[in-house]
Amino acid sequence: MLAQLPSALQNLHLPLRLKLWDGHELDLGPAPSVTIVVKDPQLVSQFTHPSLDLLGGAFVEGRLELLGSIREVIRVCDELSQALLDEDDSDQPVRSEHDKATDAASISYHYDLSNAFYQLWLDREMVYSCAYFKTGAETLEQAQQDKFHHLCRKLRLQPGEYLLDVGCGWGGLSRFAAREYGVKVFGITLSREQLALARERVEAAGLQDQVELQLLDYRDLPQDGRFDKIVSVGMFEHVGHANLELYAKRLFGAVREGGLVMNHGITAKHTDGRPVGRGAGNFIERYVFPNGELPHVSMISAYLSEAGLEIIDVESLRLHYARTLEHWSERLESRLEEAATMVPEQILRIWRLYLAGCAYAFAKGWINLHQILAVKPYADGSLDLPMTRADIYR
Repeated sequence: MLAQLPSALQNLHLPLRLKLWDGHELDLGPAPSVTIVVKDPQLVSQFTHPSLDLLGGAFVEGRLELLGSIREVIRVCDELSQALLDEDDSDQPVRSEHDKATDAASISYHYDLSNAFYQLWLDREMVYSCAYFKTGAETLEQAQQDKFHHLCRKLRLQPGEYLLDVGCGWGGLSRFAAREYGVKVFGITLSREQLALARERVEAAGLQDQVELQLLDYRDLPQDGRFDKIVSVGMFEHVGHANLELYAKRLFGAVREGGLVMNHGITAKHTDGRPVGRGAGNFIERYVFPNGELPHVSMISAYLSEAGLEIIDVESLRLHYARTLEHWSERLESRLEEAATMVPEQILRIWRLYLAGCAYAFAKGWINLHQILAVKPYADGSLDLPMTRADIYR
């Protein structure tokens, strides 16, 4: 059976062991740290082009097993793919339709999985977005609280202001801003599961007079400039390239003159927004974020600017997200037995690959994350802003 393996595969030098369905084994290098157990004989011929979506999909479907620490599995499989695929083997951009029904279904697929499952590996506030590590040694809980402070300080939140939280998730930021900065918050989400738990937590915290959360599409936001500040965290990745112009216009219409808008989200490496190569983007589209599209920072910046918002600050948190995802992956891996009682086996396999794979992708620079702070200028061009950003770090 080993003779059936592609010759190119047998000439590699990787810390990888291949174990076939008939018991035969082949080490591709000394001291293998990862073992691929091939359970489906039809996979053998496909190992000439072992793209990341091929390997990941076969693992999800149970056609192969991946043995070893999940971080090492990701690293070695990427090296295997890199060795046998051409550098220009990239996913081509595919533009998705993004109407309200499609977006609601996509959000439900990802976020309505199981609140209990997310609680296993998120921090106690259930913040499902990039944390902020001042030194890198912080706990996940501390780094998420520091992220909240970082956002609120950039927005220069003041007691009594009205904050719009677009894509509020489980309400962690909404509660924090109300409690720590004394603002009134209106948060929106398309996830019914998130909304139910978020409302419970608002009530438990006694913040019902300050925080209102609704199931609402960003396209239906009021356009009367009623909000003093807007924060959108980890949401515009679901908007789609075709709707970014509308998204930016809706934010512009919702905020008052002189108000600040913070857009915090994952951005693409390539300026045309195409996914990362060798199939990783295809895997995420198929199994994790259906209809998700990442714009380059220049693309979203252009739409915000054309809508009338003036960009005043941009910060990359790529390495912060790599560290965040490492925390999430480690926490999930430490509680796999519990997780297996909450979600189907296929789902758990998807999330193991997704969290560890994204940590690797951010560390490698395949994708990025940017905080873009913008302002809606007064009619005469004036701004209510300090001359420097020193106050953010006090």
